[in-house]
Amino acid sequence: MHTTVSDLSARGKAVVLLTCCLSLLIVSMDATIVNVAIPTIRTEMHAPLSRLQWIIDAYTLTLASLLLLSGATADRFGRKLVFRIGLAVFALGSLLCSLAPTVEVLIGARFAQAVGGSMLNPVAMSIITTVFTGRVERARAIGVWGAVVGISTAMGPMVGGVLIGAFGWRSVFWINLPICLLAFVLTTVFVPESKSARRRGVDPAGQLLAMVVMFTLVFGLIERKPLIFVVTALALAAFLWAERRHASPFIDPRFFRSFPFTAATVTAVFAFAGLGGFLFTASMYLQGTRHFSAVHTGLLYLPMGLGMLVCSPLSGRLVGRYGTRPSLVAAGVLMAAAALALTRLDPTTPVWWLLIVFAVLGAGFGLVNAPITTAAVSGMPADRSGAASAVASTSRQVGVSIGVALAGVLSDTGLWWVLGALAAGIVALGVAASTDWALRSRERVAPLLEQKVPSHAV
Repeated sequence: MHTTVSDLSARGKAVVLLTCCLSLLIVSMDATIVNVAIPTIRTEMHAPLSRLQWIIDAYTLTLASLLLLSGATADRFGRKLVFRIGLAVFALGSLLCSLAPTVEVLIGARFAQAVGGSMLNPVAMSIITTVFTGRVERARAIGVWGAVVGISTAMGPMVGGVLIGAFGWRSVFWINLPICLLAFVLTTVFVPESKSARRRGVDPAGQLLAMVVMFTLVFGLIERKPLIFVVTALALAAFLWAERRHASPFIDPRFFRSFPFTAATVTAVFAFAGLGGFLFTASMYLQGTRHFSAVHTGLLYLPMGLGMLVCSPLSGRLVGRYGTRPSLVAAGVLMAAAALALTRLDPTTPVWWLLIVFAVLGAGFGLVNAPITTAAVSGMPADRSGAASAVASTSRQVGVSIGVALAGVLSDTGLWWVLGALAAGIVALGVAASTDWALRSRERVAPLLEQKVPSHAV
């Protein structure tokens, strides 16, 4: 099939967008769907708390570590090719997860699953920006993309609860198989092959140092080994030093000269740390402290999911009309209110009260995704929008990893206070990123990024 971008009709472009969103659906959903299964896995496999945290963080950290490398690989060798490889590896990893006999094997299978997942989201964004070339149609496509992040994240706990109740915890991985198959067929038939006009060089040192920073940070939190943070600090210093000097760095430091981009990156970490910490702790509370079933737990997450489902597309429209500030401020306020309400959580908290708090949190989280994606790619040259989006996606996964790690370090009440502080930070960043000074910083970045890469870096 030798379809080109110029051959695509409006209907063809819609199918491409659907295909890309299917990949986002399964990758994002798998970051949250497992949370509902954690208490059941704990009982069946007699797993300690740290192993339960690694079931989630092995996935999110591997995604965070490989997203940018996979995006660059797709730019060089072909986005359609890498996208299909990613779908196949993700499906295989999901199958292995469903067959895992021990928690250690499950953690390893989650790693394999994430390797495939890393080839999906950044590559899909590059496909979208290549296919949707008009400013308006691209903005709409990116808006849909941002909304799917919230929708798929919201679906995870609810779908997980239903599947676990009907078929057991292993079924949360089965759902990926038909979706991967459908996306693979649609990609083969409808998605055109494309490559970057400007090949980027390889930065193995930057890739390795970034992985060391992320894994040692989370390892120190989960395993409660504070001395490991010395390694984290040294690796971070070496990473910053190396990236400033590399001709084609793993993460281009020039991106961060745009304050809106920097704010979007930090906002993603804050918001998803809140989500990761909340889902992990709430699932343990609902099924452990309150002794609700997985199905009942999934139903209790329904108001949260509805809040996300309603507010995610609403946020996309708000961002298109008014910019990112209103959505981010509203998101931060709602998430802070929910976090403060959760500080009063105890074993006898009325269910109706839980439903209200979960709905408020879901509404806040639903509002935050579209402005993150929009701010990350706005002002970037089309050829670099995939890399910019990958940084935002990486930040989301890093945030989930940190949130889950904090859930094991802090008391429940302490965690809720920290999440409230992170929500306040989202408000502050949302306001600061829309100032005239911030917008001027964004305008200065594109010319820098359009400079030619030195030939020895190719």
